[in-house]
Amino acid sequence: MTGRTLDRVSPAPSPAVAIVRQRAGRDDWVVRAGLVVLALYLAVSIVLPLWTLLSKSFQDRAGDFVGLANYAAYASNPALVRSVLNSLTVAGLTTAITLALAFVYAYGLTRSRMPGRGLFRAVAMIPLLAPSLLPAISLIYLFGNQGLVRDWLMGWSIYGPIGIVMGEVFYTFPHALLILTTALAVADQRLYEAADCLGATRFRRFMTVTLPGARYGLVSAGFVVFTLVITDFGVPKVIGGSFDVLATDVYKQVVGQQNFQMGAVVSAVLLVPAILAFAVDRMVQRRQVAQLSGRAVSFQPRAEPFRDWSLFAACALVAFGLLAILGMAAFASLVTFWPYNLEPTLRHYSFDLMDGGGWASYWNSLKMAGLTAVVGTAVIFTGAWAIEKGRGAGPLRAACHLLAMLPMAVPGLVLGLAYIFFFNPAGNPLNFLYGTLAILVMNSIAHFYTVGHLTAVTALKQIDPEFESVSASLKVPSYTTFRRVTVPVCLPAILGISIYLFVNAMTTVSGVVFLYSPDTTLASIAVLNMDDAGDIAPAAAMAMMIVYTSAAVKLFHALATGRLLRLTQRWRAR
Repeated sequence: MTGRTLDRVSPAPSPAVAIVRQRAGRDDWVVRAGLVVLALYLAVSIVLPLWTLLSKSFQDRAGDFVGLANYAAYASNPALVRSVLNSLTVAGLTTAITLALAFVYAYGLTRSRMPGRGLFRAVAMIPLLAPSLLPAISLIYLFGNQGLVRDWLMGWSIYGPIGIVMGEVFYTFPHALLILTTALAVADQRLYEAADCLGATRFRRFMTVTLPGARYGLVSAGFVVFTLVITDFGVPKVIGGSFDVLATDVYKQVVGQQNFQMGAVVSAVLLVPAILAFAVDRMVQRRQVAQLSGRAVSFQPRAEPFRDWSLFAACALVAFGLLAILGMAAFASLVTFWPYNLEPTLRHYSFDLMDGGGWASYWNSLKMAGLTAVVGTAVIFTGAWAIEKGRGAGPLRAACHLLAMLPMAVPGLVLGLAYIFFFNPAGNPLNFLYGTLAILVMNSIAHFYTVGHLTAVTALKQIDPEFESVSASLKVPSYTTFRRVTVPVCLPAILGISIYLFVNAMTTVSGVVFLYSPDTTLASIAVLNMDDAGDIAPAAAMAMMIVYTSAAVKLFHALATGRLLRLTQRWRAR
């Protein structure tokens, strides 16, 4: 029986039912109003700046429309075209090396019984706490002209593609490892038992069972690493030397030559690989099928001493490399004058005596990261709730979800430049935000919006829609259900979003390099400015302050989260 037939035969609603429908309708309008506000916010913080940037690429310096003339000028400039090839080269090399290392590392963590897996997992996440400038500075101390082990390069210079690739491998390694660990974490034990019964060798079993099961994870990790490298600004800026890439070209065109139109063109070019990688990754994820069926038996690795100790040695080598880069930066920040006077000192932490921003930049970073975590978590989770749990307004919800996914394909450098074009003109009523801490917070939230949104949506999908139906039947307003049911159930996800935003806001460089003012210089920008001024040791010290702060906040967050979850999530143990 269809709904139309039900309407025809149903008696007139009782007063009680009419009250329920009236209250539910009022809640729907509240949610729709929230969706409109969310759509406006996403339009102002993402869509309009990007539209302005793309418009600039079709204008001359006077603002007149010139069609594709800027793109033609770009294509005819050999130096700029060479930057495209350079970017593709280092991104391809980094992707190949990082995938190989991360796959072995993830295989050791998930498919072996080697000792110290928890420690190895923790060490591999360390690069997430550091700005991308840190590995570049550390590599200079290791392999530069006065480097500790410069002879290991056999005469090759660290300033150029070698240094960029090494720094980017450090920077992107945890991102690839997280994806590959997830891909290898589940497998069907029966497939391996069948391969053993058929007499398959270890190599054939790996090629026919293990590798096909992880192929989607490999593809996703590859595109993530490729996109991160081709859009990263920190590593090539510090150690790239004369080896130009697209990200540094944008900086040179805007900051060095004040050629904003050409900067917009290079940014548009920079969008192409990022959007392609995002689109292919989405297609791959849709084709991915479950690794475990209802009859599957979860894979449990057996102890095999040769395999386990071989993987232990490989993981130890990678972990040593990660710790060596971090340890070199920490050591460089504590010696008096490298390499001639190695007496320990704290004078490099006297940032107020250096050019670049001083301690004020560090406190600005703390404020910006804290505001980004608090405001961003509230906006992202409330917006995801309105999209996921709202009723009606299907096109508006779909549009908001699409806008929430858009930042994933936009590099931070492009978004930062787009903010200049949109917020800087005096005619823009939002011009008052330009040069303030608020625009840095808005930019950071927009830059990292998609991951937080997906996390919130995943958590919200775990809540049965019956909660909302029962609440409506009991005449409970939706905001009360949100406060008393939705937020407590999703508390682990909410806390996860907040620490993700905080750490990324502390370490970001590319998203804010165009937007800071003398009063809002950030710690990551201070690292860049100190390195430009030749104060490499203070730059290493400020980079380590970011690492120390991110690690301390993450540790405090873990302890507080554990305590909070024990108090509020006891129902999960039933």
